[in-house]
Amino acid sequence: MIVLDPEYNILAANTAYKRQFGTVDKPYIGHKCFRISHHYDVPCDQAGEHCPMKRAFESKGPDRVLHIHHTPRGPEHVDVELRPILDASREVVAYVERLATVRTASARPSAEGLVGRSPSFNAALSAVQRVGPSMLPVLLLGESGTGKELFARAVHEASEQARGPFVVVDCSGLTETLFESELFGYEKGAFTGANTRKKGLVETAEGGTLFLDEMGDVPLSMQVKLLRLIESGAFRRVGSVETQQADFRLVAATHKPLQQMVADGRFRQDLYYRISAFPIHLPPLRDRAADIPMLVDSFLQRGGHTKHRVSVQPEAMARLQVHDWPGNIRELRNVLDRARLFADDGIIRTEHLPDGFGHGSSTPSAALTVEPPVQEAASTDDEALARLLATFQGTRRELATQLRMSERTLYRRLKTLGLA
Repeated sequence: MIVLDPEYNILAANTAYKRQFGTVDKPYIGHKCFRISHHYDVPCDQAGEHCPMKRAFESKGPDRVLHIHHTPRGPEHVDVELRPILDASREVVAYVERLATVRTASARPSAEGLVGRSPSFNAALSAVQRVGPSMLPVLLLGESGTGKELFARAVHEASEQARGPFVVVDCSGLTETLFESELFGYEKGAFTGANTRKKGLVETAEGGTLFLDEMGDVPLSMQVKLLRLIESGAFRRVGSVETQQADFRLVAATHKPLQQMVADGRFRQDLYYRISAFPIHLPPLRDRAADIPMLVDSFLQRGGHTKHRVSVQPEAMARLQVHDWPGNIRELRNVLDRARLFADDGIIRTEHLPDGFGHGSSTPSAALTVEPPVQEAASTDDEALARLLATFQGTRRELATQLRMSERTLYRRLKTLGLA
């Protein structure tokens, strides 16, 4: 925790802050918080980010945001909660800021876990941090391949059940009988082949998190039993008359339109409202173009059959960033796994990518909504650039990536317009 004055100066810091964020050669007492945390020359809101101090000053109340801070270990996601200190006339005289490093995701290339720093990724990660400590059921919504299981695991790790098991149930392709026996378990002799009693996945998840993946595929006839389990924690093994009690945190995920399925009678309305207490929308990869170089580096760190370090030619990386990615992160991983087999000298080139790749030739499924491509840098006039800057929520680097120009070029144009 740190104490700040209304001019953004750090007045004091506790031992935990010094241990997590302090370094001997970079003093912070008396320095501006935005310079220490972001290396900015101006406050966060003037740099295009959400500034909790500005919000707290306006509302005279607390504000919370997920930021990426510079730390001794490099850039990290940090959950920031700021509270104003008011005098007798309700004027702000100082602020207390709590900073908590988010361990469930990385803001730089990583050999495991969630990786990203784009605004849409940070919004989903921020939602995970808010709901994690509660026991609310979480519903992860997003296209196939957007990393639902990794986000579900992040919810688990941010919860009080983090020390318990994380149990995955793949609901797709399970018949009603198989779904019930897998989920609830069965007694010896319950059916042919049931030679011993078997625990179900619900019992296995005791004290932890039960992740129901592809929830939209749960048979309609099983949904009433699942509703009873979620509402009361009660279930019975197949072939048993004894009621069991379960204790778990529920996270569900689907790429299907559950609300439409409710309207069509294919999904129970009461079950939908029970599992969707806290929906989190996961962004498709085409909305995270700025994260692609980091994701590429991360996947290339995660093994493969080559004996040498693999990198990506700049032109090939540019192709990766403009591809539509209908298969999202799963498709990216598969493309890289294939390309690295051709990179005999350790460099992935454009010819190692699928034919026509990165030229807008991919055809997303009809269910996907693809945003129109951004204007090229040369065709973005000053007026259009100023309008875009006024509404853009990301960093200058991310804006430069979206406009397909270098950050230095963008800075020069903004400086000419007096907007730098």
